[in-house]
Amino acid sequence: MLKLVIIGAGGCVGAILRYLVAGMVHQLAQASAFPVGTLTVNVVGCLLIGIGGGLMESRQLFSPEWRAFLFVGGLGSFTTFSTFGLETFNLAKDGQWLSSCGNVGISLALGLVAVLAGHMLSRLI
Repeated sequence: MLKLVIIGAGGCVGAILRYLVAGMVHQLAQASAFPVGTLTVNVVGCLLIGIGGGLMESRQLFSPEWRAFLFVGGLGSFTTFSTFGLETFNLAKDGQWLSSCGNVGISLALGLVAVLAGHMLSRLI
């Protein structure tokens, strides 16, 4: 139960940071139609999970509780794209190139199909 509370606390922080960072970037970009706030959040999240994943791997820097707070909760709610990036990178790093590329292609294709399906279903509700 404590792990769920830790993840929830990290999720709260990550969601608030996502809102603030994306909003600030969107304001700075002013009337841009491109979702630059979301792009920024995704890239920053990938950078942070790359740093954290590298530190975990090379220095075992984070306790299980900190990993749950920072990675599952914090970055998980800041952007799930960062987790996707780390998992895809790890597959490639382990020489599983087909799985790595498949993860990218399948995630993109199924994600877009799911958005389309959800949009179509919303018209039936």
